[in-house]
Amino acid sequence: MFQRLLLCGLALIAFGSAQTLRAQEQSANLRLLAAVRAGEPAGVTRALADGATPNARNRVGETALVIALKNGRTDLAQQMLDAGTDVNLAAANGITPLMAAAHAGQAEIVRSLLARGAVIGAVDRLQKTAMTYAAGQGQTEIVLLLVRAGVDPNAIYAHSLTALMWAAGYGHTETVRSLLAAGARAELRDDRGKTALDIAREENFPETVKVLEAARSPG
Repeated sequence: MFQRLLLCGLALIAFGSAQTLRAQEQSANLRLLAAVRAGEPAGVTRALADGATPNARNRVGETALVIALKNGRTDLAQQMLDAGTDVNLAAANGITPLMAAAHAGQAEIVRSLLARGAVIGAVDRLQKTAMTYAAGQGQTEIVLLLVRAGVDPNAIYAHSLTALMWAAGYGHTETVRSLLAAGARAELRDDRGKTALDIAREENFPETVKVLEAARSPG
């Protein structure tokens, strides 16, 4: 009987200790996320030292890394990468760190993410990828980084759009030039039957139109 009571007591103590540790971790996680939102590197350091997990997420599934990227804080993003954050953890909307960095034009972070094994073809709830975000925002350097990482410049995305079409549709002429030089095909058509040239004409981007007309012309 005494041995049974002793074992029960030890089990309760262990359970209480585990609960305390979980509570401490949750508190540290909340402080980590708050520090990233506030842009406080020292606060991030303290929270991690107090046991915050680098993969802590907020209510919409964003890690501290994604929050830092959305806020344009590449220093905090690098801090979280150095802490070991999983580079492929997506938020509830499917946005990955690579997509967030590509959209924001954070080329050095994109390099770091790719070096750490970021998945280049992940798709979010809008059926967009890091490449479509980069091309649509005219982030030429990142577009080329993704091509070098293995993204096909003629990959077909939602609605049969290509990266070239995304760039053309927003008048990002330099991105269009770079994609063409990387092998993007100007004759491909979306699900409406429109080419990148058609899209650039519709959106009235004359410089982009000139580049695409030259790409279409023989010789």
